[in-house]
Amino acid sequence: MSAIAGIFVGGAGSRMGGRAKGMMRAPGGATIVDRWLAVLRSVGVDHVVLVGRREAYASSPLETIDDEPGGIGPLGGLSALLRRAGDAHALALACDMPFVSSALTERLLAAPDAPIVAPRRGALWEPLFARYQPALVLPIALRRVAAGRLALQGLLEEAGAAQLPLEPDEADELRDWDTIEDTRGS
Repeated sequence: MSAIAGIFVGGAGSRMGGRAKGMMRAPGGATIVDRWLAVLRSVGVDHVVLVGRREAYASSPLETIDDEPGGIGPLGGLSALLRRAGDAHALALACDMPFVSSALTERLLAAPDAPIVAPRRGALWEPLFARYQPALVLPIALRRVAAGRLALQGLLEEAGAAQLPLEPDEADELRDWDTIEDTRGS
């Protein structure tokens, strides 16, 4: 399956004191972005882009795509990634997930066909560890942007997302770093 992966780096990191989350060191010492690159390459995804523009990533050799439209949060980044993906599947990945394994990423790639495949944690979808079919999802995303309905949870519901079932240990892999306290003891 042809796929492009977008690592979402555009957030301001306000809960992290303005730090670029993807440049933080994951357990093992690599930055989270570099860790994602290793995971993606291990499952055969070589086309990786950064979604969103922050000065902290200016020296990265990865292609950077701007949100389209900008200033509306993650849906702008997802719309840009879906446009960039063309006919390939698009993996949307949060830059603040330092624990996701190659095995879980491979399961996401290999999941049965659906407009969107994503795990759920409780009642909520995980839209930034998800696989999207651009041809099916981009028109819905653009309609939602035009209507000012910017929540990714609503997009997944409207597009008919399929759930990627998680084992208990896999759910732990989706822990993210939203605050400084999250990084302690990891």
